[in-house]
Amino acid sequence: MKAADLLPLIEELETLKHYGRVKRVVGLMIESQGPESSVGDVCVIHTGSRGIRKSIMAEVVGFREEMVILMPYTAVSEISPGSLVEATSKSLEIKVGPALIGSVIDSLGNPLDGSPLPTGLMSVSTEQHPPNPMERPPISEPIDVGVRMIDSLLTVGKGQRVGIFAGSGVGKSTLLGMVARNTTADLNVIGLIGERGREVREFIEKDLGPEGLERSIVVVATSDQPALMRIKGALTATAIAEYFRDKGLNVMLMMDSVTRVAMAQREIGLAVGEPPTTKGYTPSVFSILPRLLERTGTNKLGTITAFYTVLVDGDDMNEPIADTVRGILDGHFVLDRSLANKGQFPAINVLKSISRVMNNIVEERHKFSAERLRASLSTYIESEDLINIGAYKRGSSREIDESISRQPNIISFLKQGTHEKMSKEESIHNLIQLMEKGE
Repeated sequence: MKAADLLPLIEELETLKHYGRVKRVVGLMIESQGPESSVGDVCVIHTGSRGIRKSIMAEVVGFREEMVILMPYTAVSEISPGSLVEATSKSLEIKVGPALIGSVIDSLGNPLDGSPLPTGLMSVSTEQHPPNPMERPPISEPIDVGVRMIDSLLTVGKGQRVGIFAGSGVGKSTLLGMVARNTTADLNVIGLIGERGREVREFIEKDLGPEGLERSIVVVATSDQPALMRIKGALTATAIAEYFRDKGLNVMLMMDSVTRVAMAQREIGLAVGEPPTTKGYTPSVFSILPRLLERTGTNKLGTITAFYTVLVDGDDMNEPIADTVRGILDGHFVLDRSLANKGQFPAINVLKSISRVMNNIVEERHKFSAERLRASLSTYIESEDLINIGAYKRGSSREIDESISRQPNIISFLKQGTHEKMSKEESIHNLIQLMEKGE
């Protein structure tokens, strides 16, 4: 390399290091006098308690008068007054590359099993801007997710963002595992945010399986970790998906769950002094959600098809986070507890769910058959009480008679075994056959 080529690199080098001192720790926050830094910058806190030197990473989240407010990525038990705070003058970066596929990593991009990172990776920032709206190609092509009900009745397009709204214990992790194993996407990026530690390995071994893991990157931030690590888990998973999208791939991003990201941001907002507003959520919660969710989708190079799970307290679909996320995304699938109780899995309530791009990416015959199945299912459910108590007499309504005769076949069509695989073409063919049968 010539000397002239080295000059720009030398000019970019940080010749001065900025330091500060920890003044106090209050709850989740660390207040320090200095160093000179900006919101979002990573700082390193050097501790020397009990004669053991250790470095703890923290992030600048705000300022109070002359104090810098930091939040650590790990526990604060070893930080003491006067601990040295070193500014790095840059935001969090992670290492990404094809060699990472098949790995399970934490929010900072380190392998969860303690093994060294593979070689040949490049650094990317976890904080990125969403693509320019004018540079987003329209969604024009369906993607095969391998779940019969979704492919036929709630068809998803490449680059579409969908919310999976569910209470606890109705099969959302199982559904994500089915999609990860069966989809035709080039790569899965799975963010497990705020999960119980017990569920992480269970999801990887049982729901995802070896077949799914070998074409996936899993990012894990468990519920016991600091709020900042849970938020960084979501940003890291999104940054990895963006890296592979920019390589021209069709990426499937699954995040479980965006509700826990919002709860982590609420913790941070309250700690730095934000006022609680809608149901205790701080204003920053409602600003971080669109910034996170808009980063996925299409761009000029590739696509990120995204599934975000949303936990709904008491199955309330209108609570603030569910309402906000539903307004941002391109569709929502509602998992119904009553269907799960009947043993119908996936427990997606077709009548309460919608794919906002389906009508633009499917053929007319497919669309017509899907609408007919919805109408037949709706007619049956509206009359179900009368049918069950024997108050309905056959012949009173042609529509109800047809819905009664079709109901067993419709329920059989909607059910799918956890390890039952079916292509999009087969699913659509079976739907059309079901609705045209007997005509």
